[in-house]
Amino acid sequence: MKVAEVGNIIEFKDGLQGIVEKVNENSVIVDITIMENFHDLEMEEKTVVNHKRYKILHSN
Repeated sequence: MKVAEVGNIIEFKDGLQGIVEKVNENSVIVDITIMENFHDLEMEEKTVVNHKRYKILHSN
């Protein structure tokens, strides 16, 4: 399993996307405000995603 790095764009939880802001031992902190429909989702700006639960779409 490849671990995301800061600045990578990842996809998780059935299509949500975000930019990795911090990499922790077991998870990443992701900013999801890059999504066009962010305001429609009624979610917080940042979320935590376990390394096992995402795929890297674009890396630096």
